[in-house]
Amino acid sequence: MSSSVISNGANLAKYMDLPQNGMVIAEYIWIDGSNGIRSKGKTLAKKPTSVDDLPEWNFDGSSTEQAPGHDSDVYLRPVAMYADPFRRGDNVIVLAECWNNDGTPNKKNHRYAANKLFEAHSDAEIWFGIEQEYTLFDEFGTVYGWPKGGFPGPQGPYYCGVGTGKVYARDVVEAHYRACLYAGINISGINAEVMPSQWEFQVGPNLGISMGDQLWLARYLLERVAEDFGVKVSFHPKPLQGDWNGAGCHTNVSTQAMRVEGGMKYIEEAIEKLSKRHKEHISVYGEDNDKRLTGRHETASIAQFSYGVANRGASIRIPRSVNKDGYGYFEDRRPASNIDPYLVTGIMVETVCGSIPGVDMVAEASRE
Repeated sequence: MSSSVISNGANLAKYMDLPQNGMVIAEYIWIDGSNGIRSKGKTLAKKPTSVDDLPEWNFDGSSTEQAPGHDSDVYLRPVAMYADPFRRGDNVIVLAECWNNDGTPNKKNHRYAANKLFEAHSDAEIWFGIEQEYTLFDEFGTVYGWPKGGFPGPQGPYYCGVGTGKVYARDVVEAHYRACLYAGINISGINAEVMPSQWEFQVGPNLGISMGDQLWLARYLLERVAEDFGVKVSFHPKPLQGDWNGAGCHTNVSTQAMRVEGGMKYIEEAIEKLSKRHKEHISVYGEDNDKRLTGRHETASIAQFSYGVANRGASIRIPRSVNKDGYGYFEDRRPASNIDPYLVTGIMVETVCGSIPGVDMVAEASRE
């Protein structure tokens, strides 16, 4: 279903200036049963100073593919809090984990398992930086800015492009950038991508579980900003067939040992471990990733593990500067744009730092 109705910011503005009489609005967000984001607002009597001040809440899980209708209550347990760039003031956005009423994590709560791994390997001080690619569509399902019923010129001038006809929807991207900075997201940059109307933002470096937390919030902010412009956001890894680049979530990784002199030894050891679990990683690296990892368009083949220095056609890329310095980080280029970052960061620490009893990220991904 398509609609040409978008947010009316001018009308909304006069209401946003109304005093809240000491009350605070907390917008709770969570991951639903289809790897999407849901949210709803709650009035609080005072400004929360930490996550501990936020109450547990609940929602109808039968409407989000997270619970059956006869036992539909799913609980929201706050885990992170951010400044709200839309309501501003003392209002906040609350990231929450989903829990079943029997005290078990909901099937889409992969954060809980990933955090166990991070806590067990806290001494490794593992950092992540994720490059989130996405594609913009208009309200009618056409790639934003593309000619109706046709195509733009071939790829080439669009990557980091400047100028009319080379970039589309920069206003959406800039608005999202500012919203992330206001909220406290560690957004490190943005750029136009190879396919026109495909963009990327980078979050990180972030320590451990905060990587997944901030990427999910940044996605939420992007979707909210896009509402105001009547633009649809797609995280599909291959939103358009043909000679067009897909969309990924390249994941940059380093432990404390990799970031100091002599760190190349530990980078090479990590890559060797990753080579032995290629299929396991691919299984949690996003749906329809086979349409993207073809060996073309700056990707490696999904069927074979590879690595190389400055090679964007490899599974793992060692940046040229890291190879020269002998320490730093590596980039896993396999994750798709629609990943659950908790699964990806979780299996990465599981493989590189070691498994722990009771946690298996491959099994976690298929848990019902």
